Amino acid sequence: EMQLMESGGGLVQPGGSLRLSCVASGFSLTSVYMFWVRQAPGKGLELISSISSDSEDTYYDRSVKGRFAVSRDNAKNTVYLQMNSLKPEDTAVYFCARDRVSDTIYGVRGQGTQVTVSS
Repeated sequence: EMQLMESGGGLVQPGGSLRLSCVASGFSLTSVYMFWVRQAPGKGLELISSISSDSEDTYYDRSVKGRFAVSRDNAKNTVYLQMNSLKPEDTAVYFCARDRVSDTIYGVRGQGTQVTVSS
């Protein structure tokens, strides 16, 4: 069974940093395009970043561009999201996903990790 498991979320003050990890099991990440999406309280799913299998192509939503950085270690079957200069509006549950059907629908998505930015 293909599974994704996120970790690294928590409570952080505005301006702080967090690094999220997403470990894949049941399949190899080697040839898989990966996505990071988030869902803020009372809002829908939002695509914020993606990374190609060889890390050559990355995408960032304008709301996080310049502050977040996506990376991957295929040998560890893990994708990362480094989040810097966090803002209260970044508060959300963050998910990693694969097999994008649309910005809100993915074939496989993890359980998510909560990120709360508050003083």
